[in-house]
Amino acid sequence: MKKQGIELDVVTYNILVDAHCREGMVFEAIDTVDTMIKQVIEPNVVTYNALINGHYLQNRMDKARKVFHLMIKKGCALDISSYNIMINGYCEARRIEETMELFHEIFQKGPISDTVTYNTLTQGMCQLGRVSSACELLRKMLAFGQVPNVVTCLNLLNGLCKSDKLEEALEIFRAMRNSKLELNIVCYNILIGGLCKSGHIEVGKELFHKLSVYGASEIMIVCLIAVVIM
Repeated sequence: MKKQGIELDVVTYNILVDAHCREGMVFEAIDTVDTMIKQVIEPNVVTYNALINGHYLQNRMDKARKVFHLMIKKGCALDISSYNIMINGYCEARRIEETMELFHEIFQKGPISDTVTYNTLTQGMCQLGRVSSACELLRKMLAFGQVPNVVTCLNLLNGLCKSDKLEEALEIFRAMRNSKLELNIVCYNILIGGLCKSGHIEVGKELFHKLSVYGASEIMIVCLIAVVIM
């Protein structure tokens, strides 16, 4: 590109950094950032987020944290994606204390948390068996004006059903449905499966029969469950 008289800019370098990171080539991505700096092109939040994500994908959260702190040191404003990547990585690594530390930091000095932030946390809490904490996050989410989506519903239904908290699962399901949220077939699969495994066969059958609004191909998975309960 340079031979053709085209000057590289921060966007060009960011594309390269992100591509390297997604392919697991984090050291090559770091070399690209070094080249940027030598060309007097300052890395921005997109550059650093790509590096954080690269380390996260390699399960190197301590290195991701170093990049996170480097952003702060360089005066680069963190955005919600910076926090979301870190929170997701800590959740997957089951480092819940550090996860919640970052979550509270958002409210103290960070950007406004979004649906992705809450969905990541609810999933992490449910995977750790802390379903009550996940439900509390839903209440906080609503209190701060964030709108739950189908992923929120899936996380909570899955966690509640696995914890045998069927009443709470049904309550969440009804609330989501009444809010006009477009629930997908997976939500029904999770709830019907949870009801059947817990012995609430009649309730599961009732929910199954309400699925006639879906096409035959869409209810195929539910039919497999229904074979067991009918």
